[in-house]
Amino acid sequence: MAVRAVKKIGVLFGMENTFPGALVERINSYGIDGITAEFVKMGAVEMAKPCPYAVIVDRISHDMPFYRAYLKNAVLTGTQVINNPFWWSADDKFFNYSLATKLGVAVPRTLLLPHKNFPPEINEQSVRNLEYPLNWDAIFDHIKFPAFLKPHDGGGWRDVFHVRTPEEFFAAYDQTRDLTMTLQAAVGFKEYFRCYVVGQEDVLIMPYDPRQPHEHRYVLDPPEYDPALLQRVEADALKLCRALGYDLNTVEFAVEDGVPYAIDFMNPAPDADRYSVGETNFEWIVDKVAKLAVKKAKATTKQSSAFHWSKFLSGDTAVKPAVKKAATKAVAAKTVTAKTVATKKVK
Repeated sequence: MAVRAVKKIGVLFGMENTFPGALVERINSYGIDGITAEFVKMGAVEMAKPCPYAVIVDRISHDMPFYRAYLKNAVLTGTQVINNPFWWSADDKFFNYSLATKLGVAVPRTLLLPHKNFPPEINEQSVRNLEYPLNWDAIFDHIKFPAFLKPHDGGGWRDVFHVRTPEEFFAAYDQTRDLTMTLQAAVGFKEYFRCYVVGQEDVLIMPYDPRQPHEHRYVLDPPEYDPALLQRVEADALKLCRALGYDLNTVEFAVEDGVPYAIDFMNPAPDADRYSVGETNFEWIVDKVAKLAVKKAKATTKQSSAFHWSKFLSGDTAVKPAVKKAATKAVAAKTVTAKTVATKKVK
């Protein structure tokens, strides 16, 4: 009798401790014949050699170029990666904002700014296409204060400045080195939501307060929210992730005057630490990502012979035509409590 080949699901991670192990344990607990999960192991990578993993859940390649190169080679040989390393490499937050505008998702007024300092090996002669000096009066009149100055492809709140006047802006801009920055109008929000989106289908809306210290940002005792607001948040989160092709992402919305503005939605390796997101949210994300990885492992097929960049950008992430009504569709009352999606911190 022929031995059935085992499909391996690998988890690639960095400093985080709770999520990777829980994910591997959950997948293996299913006891699915022919599917097993483990932590990814690699050394020097041979070009075009098939990867031993059917699926890899990537949690760290954005900080480790060697891992990103490994994952691209793995995709070339037929591995499915959550999330697509080709698109992740090409994406940036300013493009995200522009795409959201095209999709009809509300975003704050945003401008892309040239580097404050020249990148290495660049001098005045190299930037003769740039307007100089910039029309700062027009820029400030368009964005208006208060505003946020932040990198166009950064994360983790690094190099983010809240500026309230031109003087504060220039003081912050002087600190941005050769980073490409965006200037974005601040939203005077009353409600704020952080949404897990998994498999471009499942959404968990988490009340969140970015003004608090990191360990206290998930709201433990949220108020009731208008169900129409939550339904729009869910629909917009799905719309963005489907258009971008991310199978795992968080989308953040700041709500002003009833309008949810998409603030941040380039988080393909979102925080999933048990002690950060809380036990309820942790259990949800482990369950959904485990099931998604298994689904992809079962569906793994040979890589297409089309080796164009566009093929790898799209991968298996074609935009789905209909927005699935998820958790919030079941709410029929005029108002809905978010306590079911609030976190409960682990003691």
